[in-house]
Amino acid sequence: MFPDLLNATQEYWRKLNALEARYQQGEISLQEVNAEVTRLIRELGNERRRSLHNFKNMLQGWFSQQKEFVYGLILLVVVTYGWVISTTQFS
Repeated sequence: MFPDLLNATQEYWRKLNALEARYQQGEISLQEVNAEVTRLIRELGNERRRSLHNFKNMLQGWFSQQKEFVYGLILLVVVTYGWVISTTQFS
């Protein structure tokens, strides 16, 4: 299952807004707000780490399947760059 970072961030802000509203109404103390914000930040951080880990794994999988294409593309870029440099006239 691929983590949905955008949805997790939206959920984080929704919870943060609800927490602020509860604080403004005097339902919870500042210490409880601090503890809850810390928990929410940790939760969002975990989701971001999962997303980055899955993205890295996806890139590694793609690279391992397309290795020859990537190497060929790099070679083509290097040869083209060499050709451009060798045909450019310097004044």
